[in-house]
Amino acid sequence: QVQFVESGGGLVQPGGSLRLACAASGSIFNIYAMGWYRQAPGKQRELVAVIRASGSTSYIDSVKGRFTISRDNGKNTVYLQMNSLEPEDTAIYYCNICNIMGLPTRDSWGQGTHVTVSS
Repeated sequence: QVQFVESGGGLVQPGGSLRLACAASGSIFNIYAMGWYRQAPGKQRELVAVIRASGSTSYIDSVKGRFTISRDNGKNTVYLQMNSLEPEDTAIYYCNICNIMGLPTRDSWGQGTHVTVSS
């Protein structure tokens, strides 16, 4: 059973930056695509970004040019660098193993990390 531990969230003013981290258990982390997801209050969870085993990345349109997903296979960790944050980015952020299209493949989620963008 893979476990995910997200961290790095917090309260930040519009235009600010945060770097999220997700540590995943397991010794075969490097063969999987990993995704960052978020759930805003009253909304469904949505995909934010994907990084595949090859290193290729994809983003939803609303974060393109502002967010960067990366991974460190030696640390079983995936990161999300978030710049130029907007109030609309306020959400709980989660990670999961996913397919190459970004659909999560594990039923078990971590506790997430809260991101609040507000002045």
